[in-house]
Amino acid sequence: MSEPSSRKISKLSRRKLIATGLTAAAGVAGVGVAARLAQKYGLVPPDHGGIWGLGETLTYASQRLLTRHSLAREFSRSQISKPPFANELEPFTDEFKRLQAGGFADWRLSVNGMVARPTSFSIDQLKSYPAHNQITMLQCEEGWSYIAEWIGVPLSQVLQTVEVLPQARYVVYFSIEPDWWESIDMADALHPQTLLTYGMNGDELPVGHGGPLRLRLPRQVGYKNVKFITQLAVTDSLKGFGKGLGGANAEGGYAWYAGI
Repeated sequence: MSEPSSRKISKLSRRKLIATGLTAAAGVAGVGVAARLAQKYGLVPPDHGGIWGLGETLTYASQRLLTRHSLAREFSRSQISKPPFANELEPFTDEFKRLQAGGFADWRLSVNGMVARPTSFSIDQLKSYPAHNQITMLQCEEGWSYIAEWIGVPLSQVLQTVEVLPQARYVVYFSIEPDWWESIDMADALHPQTLLTYGMNGDELPVGHGGPLRLRLPRQVGYKNVKFITQLAVTDSLKGFGKGLGGANAEGGYAWYAGI
């Protein structure tokens, strides 16, 4: 049964009211008051400390309240970049080379943490789910971008399969490449455009673009779209991961929430 229109309007009005309150508090009484409002509604990012922390909190809370269900722009097939840009990669590990030599038949995506059914998926198993595709733009924080067709399985499908526990708040995702990891909140994890991609432009996902498996998150900038994904950890807190800032890039000085 669909949600009554009056209730939807009420929820939207409430979100706008909270967001307006956050903005007004930031402008009139300072970002400290806005941060306390964000804390009240559980909208504080893991990198809220430090010199830019209050600004990060205001940005995350406002965008989450106003754009939780928004969609990234999708393009026509004629707008696909030729060729799509692939940034430089570090030398591959011996383990990656071994898996590549075997056509990635032994590649596994393990999903654990706050789930009822921890599971390991092969690429073929992921391909057995109904495929979704999107033609979206990948935008890098360095200023370049390209448009490509991405093919994969919604992350929400995988999370549904492993039965995420109700108290879960984040999904942490790890690359096979050392020290390359990021995380997103459940709003982005369950968003219909968030894909575990194994295909690109009608073919297999090239290694240069993260093949055999990459997280595609079109509502955030490029560094959140980690390549060579091998593990997902579902959790209610990011304090036990790295320095507790939510990702390798946040530890390097970038924002944890990098919404476009």
